Amino acid sequence: MTSTSNRVFIATSMDGYIADRDNKIDWLDTIPEINTIDTGYNAFVERIDAFLFGRGTYETVCGFDIDWPYTKPAYVLSSKLKSGELKFDEHVTYLSGKPTEVLKRIHHNGHHNLYIDGGRVIQDFLRMDLIDEMIITTIPVLLGGGVPLFGELDSKLLFHCIETKHFLNSISQNRFVRVR
Repeated sequence: MTSTSNRVFIATSMDGYIADRDNKIDWLDTIPEINTIDTGYNAFVERIDAFLFGRGTYETVCGFDIDWPYTKPAYVLSSKLKSGELKFDEHVTYLSGKPTEVLKRIHHNGHHNLYIDGGRVIQDFLRMDLIDEMIITTIPVLLGGGVPLFGELDSKLLFHCIETKHFLNSISQNRFVRVR
């Protein structure tokens, strides 16, 4: 049997938001030097087979003035977007449905180690206890509102913090793994 894992690599504000009230992420540049150092993203991506983005995250990527930045297969979880609506559509596969149904389709395609990205998608996966690892980088800014990383859960989920790193004397990064 093939092992599977669903992983998160994301940045939050100190008060736990992944986007501000206007759904913008420019606050991530509070300490622009972070973009010049290795925070482990490339090593993280080496451990995955594919990306699974929520609609909002995918639309944000499409709004950047860049070429398609990913070298592995990418899926977009959305019941609203249709192929041909956004500039990178030829690089993604659209899926809709509950997380367990979506995972079955992705696993059928041979992708078992996934990077899960997007606030609602992460929250839905956590609600169904489908996240195995989270690397959360905390940027030292308080947004006071916006898109939260975490939402309501039916029961508590226990994680162990197996690693903590500090960058630029300002930014912390914690690696959590799910206790099962």
